[in-house]
This record gives sequence, structure tokens and C-alpha cells, in this order.
Amino acid sequence: MDEKLLFQILADAILVLHVTVVLFVVVGLILIIVGNIRHWTWVNRWWFRLLHLGTILFVVAEAWLGVVCPLTQFEMWLRESAGSATYDGSFIEYWLQQLLYWDFPSWVFLMLYTGFALVVIITWVVFPPKRR
Repeated sequence: MDEKLLFQILADAILVLHVTVVLFVVVGLILIIVGNIRHWTWVNRWWFRLLHLGTILFVVAEAWLGVVCPLTQFEMWLRESAGSATYDGSFIEYWLQQLLYWDFPSWVFLMLYTGFALVVIITWVVFPPKRR
């Protein structure tokens, strides 16, 4: 397999992973709230809630510290290694990037991430996780 093609495939895989993480954080919060209203016990499993909280707190820490996400850095390095321009590529890649990367000032993301994390923390109080 051509090395540049391999780098491109790996970059696309990292992008898919990144979108999956974002969906886990957003959909996870919705599931926690809806699941508690509908009495789904699995949404309060300790490991699920801890992973969810840890993920959003990591994102918030990155934003407050001004650190670029490691997944973004790795994806960009792979794209550069493949010889392709960043955020230029296949149809799926283009739309995943449109979903994930918005063109707003960094303070907007800082406020969004922090607000979202506060909602996640509030769900810990309102719907506390349960250990077995």
C-alpha cells in the first residue's frame, strides 16, 4: 500500500473517531437526561457517567488552557504526511469536518464547552450515577 494513501486513511479514521467522541458527549447527555426521565437504569452506570464526565472535562480543560485537541493535531499531521491539504478531501471527510470544525472565535468554544460541562455536572447532582 502506498504510504501517502495509508496516512490519508489513518487521518480519515482519526476524524471519524473525533466525530464519535463529540457524538458521545452530546448524545450521552441527552441519553442521561431522557433515560432518567424514562427510568433506564443503564444511563446511571458509574463507568458510563465517569467516562462521559471525564471526556467533557478534558475538552473544557483544553479550551481553558488554549490547547489544540490531540486528535486534531494527529489528524493534521497525518494529512500533511499524506501530502494533502488540511480539510481537503473526500465527500465523507468534507461533511464530517463541516460538522466538527466551526469558524468561530475561541472564546465562543470556551463558553460552549464550559456551559455544556456545567450541564453535565448538574446531571450528576440531579441524576447521580449508581455503583453496583
